Amino acid sequence: MPAVFTLLVQSFLGLTALGIVAVFLTAHFSAVPVKYNLKSVFIRWRSTVATVVGIALVVLVYVLLQSLAVGIEKSNASTGDPRNILIARKGATAESSSLVTRAQLRTLQYFEEIERNAAGDPVISADVLTLASLPRKGQGGEANVLLRGVTPRGMELRPQVHLVAGRWFSPGRREIVVSRKLAGRFANFDVGDTFKTGPTTLTVVGWLDGSGSAYDSECWMDADESRSVFEREMYSTFLVRPKSPEAATNLIRRIESDKRLQLRAESETGYYQKQTLTAAPIKWLAGFLALTMSIGAVFAAMNTMYAAVGARTREIGTLRVLGFHRRNVIATFLLEGILLAMLGGALGCLISLKWNGYTTATLSVESFSETVFSFTITPTLAAQGMFFAAALGFWGTLLPAVRAARLPVISALKAL
Repeated sequence: MPAVFTLLVQSFLGLTALGIVAVFLTAHFSAVPVKYNLKSVFIRWRSTVATVVGIALVVLVYVLLQSLAVGIEKSNASTGDPRNILIARKGATAESSSLVTRAQLRTLQYFEEIERNAAGDPVISADVLTLASLPRKGQGGEANVLLRGVTPRGMELRPQVHLVAGRWFSPGRREIVVSRKLAGRFANFDVGDTFKTGPTTLTVVGWLDGSGSAYDSECWMDADESRSVFEREMYSTFLVRPKSPEAATNLIRRIESDKRLQLRAESETGYYQKQTLTAAPIKWLAGFLALTMSIGAVFAAMNTMYAAVGARTREIGTLRVLGFHRRNVIATFLLEGILLAMLGGALGCLISLKWNGYTTATLSVESFSETVFSFTITPTLAAQGMFFAAALGFWGTLLPAVRAARLPVISALKAL
């Protein structure tokens, strides 16, 4: 987002917040009773319902779209183990664009910073990432699925991934374990099914669960079998477990400074937290739709409030005769509009909870494969929805409120 546009948005939000605070302070110190607004709302219940439902729908769309982006970010943020180090080729922006050699694997496994398991083997996994275009269930066409080939230490390094059905694949055999969430979206992903990728047929022997991480969007098979099936001479990345945090720092420094390796290293969790490009278009879409719909909602609120001003002209005149200042009249109408809008915002947030946790998928910008994630509605997102609703109520009521305050007292009292 351009810096100028960001500054304008921040200024608008700041101005809106100050305006809303001023309204509530003025209303608090005003002698106009709040029950006057409440009575007016119930008397004109048809326009009240129309305003509340309209703003509720706008807030619902805003919250749901933002929850998609939050779901993607949460999926990446919960992926990986903070003890692990991900090693890729220098210059590669993602695992799928990285290539590392078997010679580099043989060199790395003798580094003293890497932890050894009970059998004395270095805790390091060489992974192979490939894409396969596979048919969706029903008549949904095809989509890319990310296939990850892992060596024996791969599962040891990823304790958040566990088997929920069937068994793990056997090395050297054309077997694969698919994500349980992907199994609900793609054909031939039940345990015991087979599917073709190129000339090769793979047998599904189990389902895995990634505990809400990015691994829920992957299928796993033996790394060397994957290299054979897809005719790959190299691996994609290495994942290692250092002995300690100090060893991790030394290992990263050693790999980065070794010009022979031409590799880069970073924490596994840090890598996945940066892989959030997929969420950016959804955030832009949410912002664009929110802006478009909010314009319509503001005009609808203005229309409703203008009608309310016209119907309450004599009431406004009476308030002025009783000695209420114009700012009290403005605050009264603004307070009514903001409260109605916030009621609509609360309704929209409550309806959105129906989709909280619902699983869906989109195309990953990083890997160009199907990415599975869930709608995630957080308290922060709900608060944003409420503020958005209050802003709609404020700007939609401002001009009608000013018009009400500027009505001549004599003319107002003579109105029918």
